Amino acid sequence: MTAFFDDIEVGDTLDLGAHTFTREEIIRFAEKYDPQAFHLSEEGAARTHFGRLCASGWHTAAVFMKLWVAACKTLDDAERAAGRTPARLGPSPGFEDLKWIKPVYAGDTLRYRHVVTGKTESRSRPEWGLVHFDMSAVNQDGRLAFSFKGTVFVERRKS
Repeated sequence: MTAFFDDIEVGDTLDLGAHTFTREEIIRFAEKYDPQAFHLSEEGAARTHFGRLCASGWHTAAVFMKLWVAACKTLDDAERAAGRTPARLGPSPGFEDLKWIKPVYAGDTLRYRHVVTGKTESRSRPEWGLVHFDMSAVNQDGRLAFSFKGTVFVERRKS
């Protein structure tokens, strides 16, 4: 995450990048983790309310995690290259309000974004703080497709 809890500000925004969902990867993910007809084939999807092949919501969430980890690594590497020690991330105590708002069809591109919405000092772990954020993904038309509210422990600066 790079920034220490003490340095993070409400409103800080991180563009996590974009991902295009291909037919092949949608099917591959679905075969392993979410084998519903509308994720497995065009023919199966055509017989459902979606009408065509679409990605599993869990697939869109997994892509968020991949992009989040990659963005944090890039920021941490930049801190190390500048001779600084990046802050450590701790576990996440969870998330809430997960929404799959718009289907993600084969060929759609989602752009993911992370916005800090609040901070809470940890009473039980004074060397850590909790950072609250909204995560969203919009499709190539700028329409919101996926979102959730998350929280993660972030290391505080040593006194």
